[in-house]
Amino acid sequence: MSDHTKGRGMMRIRNYFLTGFVVCAPLAITAYIAWSFIGWVDSWVKPYIPERYSPDYYLPFAVPGFGLIVALTIITLVGFLTANFIGRSIVSYGETLLDRMPLVRSLYKALKQIFETVLSNKSEVFKKVALIEYPRRGLWSIVFISSEGKSEVNHRLEEPASETVAVFLPSTPNPTTGFLMYVPRADVIELSMSVEEAAKLIISAGLVTPDYQKKVQELALAAKARQLSTAAE
Repeated sequence: MSDHTKGRGMMRIRNYFLTGFVVCAPLAITAYIAWSFIGWVDSWVKPYIPERYSPDYYLPFAVPGFGLIVALTIITLVGFLTANFIGRSIVSYGETLLDRMPLVRSLYKALKQIFETVLSNKSEVFKKVALIEYPRRGLWSIVFISSEGKSEVNHRLEEPASETVAVFLPSTPNPTTGFLMYVPRADVIELSMSVEEAAKLIISAGLVTPDYQKKVQELALAAKARQLSTAAE
């Protein structure tokens, strides 16, 4: 067997390995994250389940996911009860008690407002992706438009011929942390890519680029050209 044939055989084996790795790695990581999440929920819920109601008491092995099922059932039941008059009265009474606790009430109200805003079907939060020049001119960052509604901050910042919007600048590779900024609408370039595509781009540090990447670059160059022409005038 010639060296050329051996080289081609090794190259083919390498390609097979890389192909299998690309297929198996995402599946393994997804399974690990899902399994870890199930185990985390079980560790919180199972200690509060009476033994006679737990299948672990009757079986010689632990049943993974039983705590998660119980948690989902309880959450759904709470939602059902809250939807009627009696449930709303109980929740209202509980919130009245929380209002009397100085530190707890602030935390509860903030978390409740965040969850209501994010989970609301009418919410426009994080449904648009945009570009802004940050941290200096010539450098572009991907942001999520947080809110286009009016607030005291917008009112204080806006000039007669200017309008500001709230944007969230996520950090890489953890997009759950970042900076909230109010920028002029004229400096915000909205993109056609989805929030999911932008999140993949941020988490992968630019390795996973959506099909719109070429369009993003064209928009950035066009915006830069407009700003240079404006500065020249």
